[in-house]
Order: sequence, then C-alpha cells, then structure tokens
Amino acid sequence: MFAPDIILAAVLNGLMTGSVYALIALGLTLVYGVLHIINFAHGATLTAAMFAVYVAQATLGIDPYLALLPITLLFFGLGYAVQRFVIGPASHGEDRNILLVTLGLSIVIENAMLSIFRSDTRSIDVPYAFESIDLGFTFLALPRVAAFGVALLVALLLGLLLTGTDTGKAIRAVAKEKTGAALAGIDVAHIYAVTFGLGAACVAIAACLLMPTFYVTPRAGNAFVLVAFTIVVLGGMGSIPGALLGALFIGVVESLCGLFFGESLGQIGIFLIFILVLLVKPTGLFGARA
Repeated sequence: MFAPDIILAAVLNGLMTGSVYALIALGLTLVYGVLHIINFAHGATLTAAMFAVYVAQATLGIDPYLALLPITLLFFGLGYAVQRFVIGPASHGEDRNILLVTLGLSIVIENAMLSIFRSDTRSIDVPYAFESIDLGFTFLALPRVAAFGVALLVALLLGLLLTGTDTGKAIRAVAKEKTGAALAGIDVAHIYAVTFGLGAACVAIAACLLMPTFYVTPRAGNAFVLVAFTIVVLGGMGSIPGALLGALFIGVVESLCGLFFGESLGQIGIFLIFILVLLVKPTGLFGARA
C-alpha cells in the first residue's frame, strides 16, 4: 500500500478528480467574487446539467463530449436569464434576499428533478468509459484524463476572458466597486447576469465530464458543491487561481486519504483541512481581508 508507485498513482488520480472539482469551484468563486454571495442553487444547477447530459445521451444518442458545447451554451443562457429576470428583481438589491432566492431556487430545481426523474439512480453507457492509459506503473482512466485537460483549458480561457476582454474588465470592475462601475457607464445588472451565466456554464462543463464515469440522482450535485465550497475557502473567496490550485490539492488529499484510510473515509482529510484553514488563515491561500 505504501509503495512509491501506488502513492504516485493515487496522486495522479487525485489530480484528475481535482480538475473536475476545479470547474465547480470556479463557478462558485466567480459568483462570490462579483455578487459577494454564496449561490445556494449551485449544486442543484449541477444536478440539472447532469440530467441534461443524461437525457441528451439516453434519448438523442449524443455523446457527453459532443454535448459539451450546446449544454454549456444552454446553461449559460439559463444562468443569465435566472439572474437577470428572477434573482435580480426578487432580491431588491439586498444580498440577504439573494441568498434566500438562490436557496428557494435550489429547492425548486431539486424537486422538479425528483418529480421528472424520480429518485432512481441514472447513468449512461459510453464505449470509452473503461478505457485507460498505461503509464507503466499505473493506469489512468481515459475520461479522467480528458476531464483534466478540459478543466485546465477552461480555467485558462476564463482567466483570459477576465483579463483580456472588455467584458472581463467590466466583471472585475463590478467586483471591485459596483457603484463606481455604474458611474463609469457599466450595466451592473447585465454584468451580474453574465457572471451568473458563467458560473452555470462551468457546472455544465463539469457535468459533461462527470457523466461518462458517474451517476446522477436529484441530489447528486450537492456532494460536489460541498467539496467545492471547501476549495473556495481554501483558495480564498473570489480567487480564480486559488480555486484551481485548491481543487487540485483537495483532489490529491481525498485520493491519499482514500488510499490510507479506506474509500469510505476518503473525504475526511478535506474537512479537516477546511477546519484548519478557518482556524489558521480564514482568508484562504490567495484571499484578502475585506
């Protein structure tokens, strides 16, 4: 169990898992960084995206990877519309109201999924689900390797969007000082909706990468978002690099804990780290005090 090859294999598999966590955490930290609220509907949105991938494959025969672009665009549009026409008007500009609205949306989405799909566990069958890459000392599942590459690409593109486009500059301006951004002519409500749409798009991509090797139930997204919240706290609330590095680190910790303590206790290290971060450095690795 403690042979170097086995430990290295666990680390590599942890990085693969952490890359999917990163996509979910990126959406969560992006919404927090701009709107300064925790989106309680994030887990339900991931569940809905996973069911969308399931329906696309089970009824239309569309491969999850081929469905990545249309489902991502669909959920970006849904996220934009929900923020612009539901959350924004219902919150009346109060952060606490936004929290309550997103919590209500989470309950509505989960119960809608339960009503449509019941509580049965659903999964899809793709020919490459059990394909692997031989590294000599271990095997890496092909879908996990693909997820790792896509996750890094998405994080890079998101960083380029935020730093190299007018929309990205507007997002950073609103995150820094929304009143000043509004006085400069930026449509704050539009930027809020774009940010929310990007957060939904991130979980849609994660859903496409998860479904070849995972299952979905009406509450499947909540477990992932619980880990993602730990990652956001570890990396620093609102920090994109922190979310990415924190997710990879958490993935490795989960994999090593599963190796040493058993699969059922794999996540114990995650929550121990969460407690330690809150005790030692509440702002996270890349966070700053308000």
